Amino acid sequence: MTKDHDTNGMLRGALAIFTRDFRKFLSNPFVIIMTLFMPIMYLIVFGNAMGGTITGIPLGVVQEDPFVGETSFYLAGTEILSTYHQEDKPSLFQVTAFDDEGSAREALDTRRISAYVVFPSDITPNREVRLYIDSSEYMIPTLVQSGVQASLASMGSRNPLQVYNIYGTINYIQFFGVGVIVMAIFMTTMMGGGIALIRDREMGIIEGYLVTPVKRSSIILGTIGSGTVRAFLAGFIIFLTDILIAGVVMRSIWSFVLVVGVLLLICVGITSLVVALSSRFSSQQEYASSVAFLNLLLFMTSGAFYPVLGMPYWLAWLTAVNPEYYAIDALRSIILRGQGLEIIAIDIAAIGIFTVCAIILGIMTYRRTIE
Repeated sequence: MTKDHDTNGMLRGALAIFTRDFRKFLSNPFVIIMTLFMPIMYLIVFGNAMGGTITGIPLGVVQEDPFVGETSFYLAGTEILSTYHQEDKPSLFQVTAFDDEGSAREALDTRRISAYVVFPSDITPNREVRLYIDSSEYMIPTLVQSGVQASLASMGSRNPLQVYNIYGTINYIQFFGVGVIVMAIFMTTMMGGGIALIRDREMGIIEGYLVTPVKRSSIILGTIGSGTVRAFLAGFIIFLTDILIAGVVMRSIWSFVLVVGVLLLICVGITSLVVALSSRFSSQQEYASSVAFLNLLLFMTSGAFYPVLGMPYWLAWLTAVNPEYYAIDALRSIILRGQGLEIIAIDIAAIGIFTVCAIILGIMTYRRTIE
């Protein structure tokens, strides 16, 4: 009897705990919806962001200097490259003709094109065709080279193809490693700072600040400042890890300074966004569910994993309003390409606009919370 009694008591206790926890789960419909919604969104967003077909690669064509007129080889090559496609897919290249090699190289440096082909100024079979590729991207260099080779072969050309990877050989770990820097910033701030802020409010620590002589503006600035430092340390550690493990190389002190500047700017923006978001949630569960969804949208459409050219249009447009995309693009330009402020100016401007808007939103939302 004693053993049966103990068993029954254990089962009743387990059932009571189960009932309590399950009722608690059912009492929060927001968490239930997000729990069911997230796998569907992962399937849709992750599947399309990583498995898309890369087409419409911007490719430049130019005839070698000096030349008197456009050769038949150049005209035929331009036509075939413009219409080249794989199976029933759209054209692989979006071709732009340039008047000289200097203009083509400038377009490549400013990333208006991903590669350019230089056709010889005569049709001698032993004259090489030169291909210059932005090698800092993933998959695109391989697609460009194979597409140009196939196009020349379809023409019956016997001219050799000489390929120049202008940024050297870049491995996928280097390409992806830059994206991980921004992911570390996001995760540290969103999961660490945001949840800590909600926990402080649940424990009454925020209310405790209000009975001290500390000004409300000081509380807001101190919170944003603390989160920014934590996020920056996380991103900077991953940056150093990329140098040690992935093998990325800093070409100058100025490049190092630019990296630090971009990290600080995006850290302030993301931290301010976290302050605004966490101020709107009273439950850590609801906040964590929302942040997981936001992380999915931002990181998967940032180009960290896969080139944006491979995303469908309905998903690629999100990059235009995605601050992580601009941060990763700026860091890749500095770290992998060795480019300077004049090239990343648009990225810096976009991150700056996001940061200013996030600071204003964070201050307004957090002020409303503590008042």
